[in-house]
Amino acid sequence: MTKHTTSRHKLKGYVATPGAKQEKPAIRAVQEAESSVEETLQHVRGHLDGLTMAEAHQRYAQFGANEVAHDKAPHPLIQLAQAFNNPFVIVLMVLAAINYFTDVYFAQPGEQEWTGIIILVTMISISGLLRFWQEFRSAKAAEKLKSLVRNTATVQRRPANGSSPIRQEIAMSELVTGDIVHLQAGDMIPADIKLIESRDLFISQAVLTGEALPVEKYDTLGSVAEKSANGQINGDAELLDLLDLPNICFMGTNVVSGKASAIVVATGTDTYFGSLARNVVSHKRVETSFDRGVNSVSWLLIRFMLVMVPVVFMINGLTKGDWMSALTFALAVAVGLTPEMLPMIVSANLAKGAVAMARRKVVVKRLNSVQNFGAMDVLCTDKTGTLTQDKIILEHHYNIHGLKDEGVLQLAWLNSFHQSGMKNLMDIAVVEHADELGSRVKPSGYSKVDEMPFDFVRRRLSVIVENQRGRQLLISKGAVEEMLAVSSHVQDGEQVKPLSEEDRAALLKRSQDYNAEGYRVLLVATRDIPAEEAKRNYKTNDEAQLVVRGFLTFLDPPKDSAAPAIRALKEYGVAVKVLTGDNPIITAKVCREVGLSPGVPLVGKDIDQMDDVALCSAVKHTTIFAKLTPLQKSRVVKALQANGHTVGFLGDGINDAPALRDADVGISVDSGADIAKETADIILLEKSLMVLEEGVIKGRETFGNILKYLNMTASSNFGNVFSVLVASAWLPWEPMLAMHLLILNLIYDVSQMVLPWDKMDPEFLKKPRKWEADNIKRFMLWIGPTSSVFDITTYALMWTVFGAGAAYYAGQAQGISSGGADIMHSGWFIESLVSQTLVVHMLRTRKIPFLQSTASLPVLLSTTLAILIGCYLPFSPLADSIGFVKLDSSYFWWLLATMLGYMTLAQTVKTIYIKRYGGWF
Repeated sequence: MTKHTTSRHKLKGYVATPGAKQEKPAIRAVQEAESSVEETLQHVRGHLDGLTMAEAHQRYAQFGANEVAHDKAPHPLIQLAQAFNNPFVIVLMVLAAINYFTDVYFAQPGEQEWTGIIILVTMISISGLLRFWQEFRSAKAAEKLKSLVRNTATVQRRPANGSSPIRQEIAMSELVTGDIVHLQAGDMIPADIKLIESRDLFISQAVLTGEALPVEKYDTLGSVAEKSANGQINGDAELLDLLDLPNICFMGTNVVSGKASAIVVATGTDTYFGSLARNVVSHKRVETSFDRGVNSVSWLLIRFMLVMVPVVFMINGLTKGDWMSALTFALAVAVGLTPEMLPMIVSANLAKGAVAMARRKVVVKRLNSVQNFGAMDVLCTDKTGTLTQDKIILEHHYNIHGLKDEGVLQLAWLNSFHQSGMKNLMDIAVVEHADELGSRVKPSGYSKVDEMPFDFVRRRLSVIVENQRGRQLLISKGAVEEMLAVSSHVQDGEQVKPLSEEDRAALLKRSQDYNAEGYRVLLVATRDIPAEEAKRNYKTNDEAQLVVRGFLTFLDPPKDSAAPAIRALKEYGVAVKVLTGDNPIITAKVCREVGLSPGVPLVGKDIDQMDDVALCSAVKHTTIFAKLTPLQKSRVVKALQANGHTVGFLGDGINDAPALRDADVGISVDSGADIAKETADIILLEKSLMVLEEGVIKGRETFGNILKYLNMTASSNFGNVFSVLVASAWLPWEPMLAMHLLILNLIYDVSQMVLPWDKMDPEFLKKPRKWEADNIKRFMLWIGPTSSVFDITTYALMWTVFGAGAAYYAGQAQGISSGGADIMHSGWFIESLVSQTLVVHMLRTRKIPFLQSTASLPVLLSTTLAILIGCYLPFSPLADSIGFVKLDSSYFWWLLATMLGYMTLAQTVKTIYIKRYGGWF
């Protein structure tokens, strides 16, 4: 076995990433790459015949199962506790506790009041339990997606009695370091392994690199050392990627063809896959756009409440003289200012969005990701299998002048059809293309004599065939430069002429042109074997004096759905960026075909040389990021987020896991790697960008309905509090009892529970929306006081027309300080509830309500029912117990006039606001 030691210290130092300020995982397999088999066996305390059963069991007990770290769903009780971890819920809990001490604990026997506490506890319970139930169900659904197949590996071990070693199938999780494993086509690599022996071994590393074509692996590093010495590979070890090490295979990849035996050098978290998984799981999930938005709005409203509530408390205490009553009323005002149903409305909206997406073959693991889906303005996606069909096809078969030539295809078919073993993607493409064209391109009468399989050094595959007359023909296809190195002539029409330097340069130039167009290029060459040289066994040195016949160009074609999906995403304001491990030229070709302007690609090695500031600048105008490692993908996502974007990432490989976790919404597919599915927020049962378009629309509908509640409730609650401040300074008693405020909020909030089923105007869905605390504050200050105008007219109306003032003065004469209060409470309660409920229809759309845009039937019914209940309460049997009195029927004519005035004013202010600020609409 050849040992290559000139750059060993560099390979072992494969951890630093200049400029990235991050570290690639130090991999045990890299340290063993350049050791001899004997040295590696010593390092892992192994034996060529395998470990004994006792040794294997002892190591398993000592080091644990061959499993990588993964996210685990928290215990249901922890999930339940987390469901109540919300600023508004916490505020309500604090208010409930204070209410308990003021209304129950310190109250005199017989004067204890439980109504407020019951209402608050009801609000808290509904909000938290609904959220817990939906997230618990989503977690269970995601668990079902995990594969139930028990993956096994073929391991060689020695019985305790010293008899011959035996091969057996064991679960991959039971492998230990030092085991000898045997591989064949179709096997998954069960751990990080070093090859002992191999034959025609091709490994698909797509799950780690995104590269569609398999790579050949050897039981020696000699081939790389030889090519480096010949100048065919840059000697800089930084360019010798660890995944290119020819004698090391990595956990999670799979065998395409060939067979091998190998030593297990690392298992579980010590593998490359394991190091990625450990890095992903150990890092706390970043705060997403949704989390940041909810927190900013929550603290805005809480700060506002902390300012307003003491003011209300002081005014009522100073004007009324009853400080305990003032405290109780101030607490009710705090509840009134708190959009207490926001957690529940958010949960209901997200849950409804998750259910709707499930019907479209989308499983939502984390509810918050539904809104992030809608807020997403940049989608980062891999190329293979998303933009492309993940299938290589033969696009062209040309002669040396670039003209279509079926003779070239006939030769390629003979080569691909007669090669042994599992065919690679290019051979399959040749055979399938020939099948489509029919028998004319599939020469008959040929039989196979011998073949020289493809290898990493020669980079070509040769097959020798014989016709019925016994004439032998060597047909070779492979990489252009390697083919030209063994060619001496060129077929030019009917003439075969010597291969001149001009011809060689022209062929290389044509090949480079095809590469620039995004094609993978192979050259086809032949050699007629004279009868006196014919034999049955050939060697690689027989690949000489070949005649160049033409080119084959291959392409991983784009999906039919990719171009229309990208157009649709663009229409909805979502920019698509491609992050791939593949090369930039092929990626640019695919991007052009699906309607993306590729621009100048940015490759991984350049990203490593950039600091964070430079990368943030570069990502603004870059569409293609190619030849990326997992950490580089993550850096790109973070750079986009630092620029203020809400970023989605679509990926299905192990190499995508860090970026999936760091994105605002991580999207994977059910056929993806386990670590990708565990890390993702959303799992697609169908890998299609069209599904993403539907998800974006549904996410925006969800977010729109959340914003409706927040803007309407915040503005109307602020209006109520503003009205309370005015009334508290003017009226001789509280304008409404604390209980009335709580009942009003409960009726209003319950009516809003159906908002998730409301419609959104199509115009709203056309661009991404984000949480904007400043806009909500401005909207609240503009719209809130419009209701106060009519609250104040209602005070005056109740004081004058309906006798609250006269009753007050009459009560004063009799020594009753609260005379007339019940009239004022009843009239303002109805007006406040009706105006607060009607404003739902005014503010749910930027259009004219009922004429240009009508709410959904559930919203119409719920708001109508809320108004009816509010109007009925002062006339109900409960009226006396809650401090209401029956009003004269003429009140409702005044109420109708008040509401018409209010709706006209609200529409006018809304229109001015939209023209000035654009609004949230």
